[in-house]
Amino acid sequence: MNKVTAADWIGREDVVQARLEPGLAAMMAATLNQPPPQEGDVLPQLWHWAAFPALAAMSELGSDGHPKLGGFLPPIDLPRRMRAGGALRFHRPLHVGERLTAHARISDVVEKSGGTGQMVFVTVQYEISGESGLALSERQDIVYLPMPDTFQPPKAIPVPTDLVIDEAQEMSEALLFRYSACTFNAHRIHYDRTYAAEVEKYPALIVHGPLQATYLIDAAHRYRGMPPSDFKFRSVSPMFHHDTLRVLAEGQEDGSLKMCTATGDTHQNMQATASWEELP
Repeated sequence: MNKVTAADWIGREDVVQARLEPGLAAMMAATLNQPPPQEGDVLPQLWHWAAFPALAAMSELGSDGHPKLGGFLPPIDLPRRMRAGGALRFHRPLHVGERLTAHARISDVVEKSGGTGQMVFVTVQYEISGESGLALSERQDIVYLPMPDTFQPPKAIPVPTDLVIDEAQEMSEALLFRYSACTFNAHRIHYDRTYAAEVEKYPALIVHGPLQATYLIDAAHRYRGMPPSDFKFRSVSPMFHHDTLRVLAEGQEDGSLKMCTATGDTHQNMQATASWEELP
């Protein structure tokens, strides 16, 4: 019998149906200091992540709080797992309480070597439909890494200075807990300081990448007065719960925004691009 490898997971598919109920939308709004949307209102961009949580039983969780591997995602023998980035194309808006269907497919599994050693990237493609048809296409990039002996921050990327957006958001343990609750994310690096320090060797709790992306796309929406049609992002350095998150953006000649989250004036944490295109 041939040995099963992570590459054998390429092509695996999963279909999940859900809806983001008004109660959960109100919880997300409270977490983000926004007015609660009502049933039927347009769902703010990226809030759909709360509609499709990984509903693993407690017995199916690993020691890190993530669902154990070997189901939809491949059983990669690297203990650290996180969202590295992604890209989204928005076709039509979703609405609070709308019936949603997410069709997921693993499109690639790639092994690389970097400064932290062996890395494996798993790419998952999603098509999310509402009651009126396809609403958004999404790519999620998931990275698997070895567990470090000590915390070694990535090389700092300077913060841009020619800005059209410069906003500040205070991070806190309570904020991270609430966002984890809204998205049913039990990864312990976001709420368990002892685990984060002793096991994954972080100096503090980690601010969720999806939370940073949500602040970025919301700022882009407010700046242009309309939601982006395309948004892509990637994490370049961890942000911690005691930091002040800055949302920064530079205007581009094509009308897009080159964006990032940053820790003070020292370095970038997540890079992103928001762009607008006339949709049919």
